[in-house]
Amino acid sequence: MGTVNFLRNAKINKKDEFYTQLKDIEKELKYYKKYFKNKTVYCNCDDPKVSKFFYYFFYSFEKLKLKKLITACYKKDDLNILWKSNPKKGIYATHNGDSKKIIIKNLKGDGDFRSFECINLLKQADIIVTNPPFSLFREYVSQLIKFKKKFIILGHQNAITYKNIFNYIKNKKMWLGHSIKSGDREFQVSNSYDLASSSKRVDKDGKKYVRVPGVRWFTNIDYKERHLELTLAKRFDKKNYIKYENYDAININKTKDIPFDYIGYMGVPITFLDKYNPDQFEIIGLGISNSGKEIGVKPYKPKHKKFRKEIQKRGAVDGDLYMIVDGIVTVPYARIIIRNKKL
Repeated sequence: MGTVNFLRNAKINKKDEFYTQLKDIEKELKYYKKYFKNKTVYCNCDDPKVSKFFYYFFYSFEKLKLKKLITACYKKDDLNILWKSNPKKGIYATHNGDSKKIIIKNLKGDGDFRSFECINLLKQADIIVTNPPFSLFREYVSQLIKFKKKFIILGHQNAITYKNIFNYIKNKKMWLGHSIKSGDREFQVSNSYDLASSSKRVDKDGKKYVRVPGVRWFTNIDYKERHLELTLAKRFDKKNYIKYENYDAININKTKDIPFDYIGYMGVPITFLDKYNPDQFEIIGLGISNSGKEIGVKPYKPKHKKFRKEIQKRGAVDGDLYMIVDGIVTVPYARIIIRNKKL
């Protein structure tokens, strides 16, 4: 199943509950261990019965020297076997390190992270760590930014092109984590999940899993690997680098092809952010739609609008970068405009 269809179906069918595997959590959180001392961690999209985020922090409570652990869960259709639960109500759990004791209570509402109750829990926390609903990622991140919370969360790389998410990245309010650079990740899903994806499996215990392409960690907590300088080996030659027709920048198809000696603007794929060093590069903007207009991407010429309408089955969108390759209009997907700060 294609990435776009996967995310669209998740939103339409409300099947946004993907349970992150413990090994993926451990690989990422090892870069931030020093930040958890004396902090309250809130996993606000997690059922403590199945969440590996809750599992990780519960069993690492003393090692990380946490102050408190809170988790909250959206209402469930199936009754919980570990405690009395109202299927129309959410639940929340707290742990303060006292003899492995977990206090579990029903919420008055459904446990939506936007609810008054869950926002009050959010206000108590220092660091938010979870896998939020992909279809609500814009709203979810905006809430964390509004309340000035530190966070380490999972999302999809397509979210980089959302206007508010990209602006947070551009303005250094969030960035990508370190442990996932490419490929896909496997998530456990509920037993009621329809395994229509081609990347699926059922284990020997009957648990269902799906592989989701393009997953990334997003955070606003710094780590030293983020400041490693990207080694550039290519020298600029205008014969090898095509300029856009409607913006003064050269097109780069792969991060490894960024020239070390080019002083102008460059359009790079969104996967560039996997290796983005804020000390080495400056992000100028995003060359698509209204975001492109904001940085001065010029409108399409009439003959090129006709090409887009006939070949791409859509009307021309002002703000999108395009170039001419072998006499043909070519529209690269989602280019981030950058420049080398060290030149």
